[in-house]
Amino acid sequence: MRLGILSRKSSLYSTARLKEAAEERGHRVRVIDFVRCTMTVASKRPVVRYLGESLELDAIVPRIGASVTFYGAAVVRQFEMMGVYTPAESQAIVRSRDKLRSMQLLARAGVDLPVTAFARSVKDTQGLVEAVGGAPLIVKLLEGTQGRGVVLAETRKAAESVIDAFRQLDANILVQEFIKEAGGSDVRAIVVGGRVVAAMERSAAPGEFRSNLHRGGAAEVTKLSKAEKRSAVRAAKAIGLSIAGVDLLRSDRGPLVLEVNSSPGLEGIEAATAVDVAGEIIEYVETHAHHDE
Repeated sequence: MRLGILSRKSSLYSTARLKEAAEERGHRVRVIDFVRCTMTVASKRPVVRYLGESLELDAIVPRIGASVTFYGAAVVRQFEMMGVYTPAESQAIVRSRDKLRSMQLLARAGVDLPVTAFARSVKDTQGLVEAVGGAPLIVKLLEGTQGRGVVLAETRKAAESVIDAFRQLDANILVQEFIKEAGGSDVRAIVVGGRVVAAMERSAAPGEFRSNLHRGGAAEVTKLSKAEKRSAVRAAKAIGLSIAGVDLLRSDRGPLVLEVNSSPGLEGIEAATAVDVAGEIIEYVETHAHHDE
């Protein structure tokens, strides 16, 4: 199989592991910095060029960063027009990056979520706070990633001040209920082809409420309940992703999905679980891509 890994850097852990896993299975692999790709949009003759060369691939694995979602999704879409297989379609990548849209899709699919509210006007701040059951609550920037742009407001006054400050900056935010019983921990489940292949529990560093590993959080392997597995698989399916990282909270009312990530990092979960997640991904891609031996 001729496989392209769309990534800004070949040295990134996830990129390197995917390349290694694919080469071990005998595939021809190329890491492609997708922002250096050029596209020719023509009727029945779509082309993607990289460093002046026309690319001919059987499959791609997109690793599209949040800051370049628009262009990355456009490149993936061009490959789709060429009949190249991808486990993360362009539309699904865009859905996953829009927190409000993804929450709406998850809710429509019946996936349990923390109570979430959204409004535009600063005049509706009190209504937002009341909609999620009051303080403490979480305020999230729609464009934030890896815990950035996420604020815990412990009192109503603090919540109103944070919301109004974001509004003055014309920032789009979500307000979400705070799940106290989660204790600063969440679960990251990797879904590949409709099944959970690995899961870890992430715990926040002392004095921090965000469990992101980039913010000093710790991770350890965890066993998911049947309900947690069902929630993770349904969440990935609702967004349209064959491969996804699904973040869940363990609450008194069952698992609650926080987010669905179209380019989940592999380093933390492979280290915590000792599962060959990269190999699972490549195996799924090779069984679904149409290629010539």
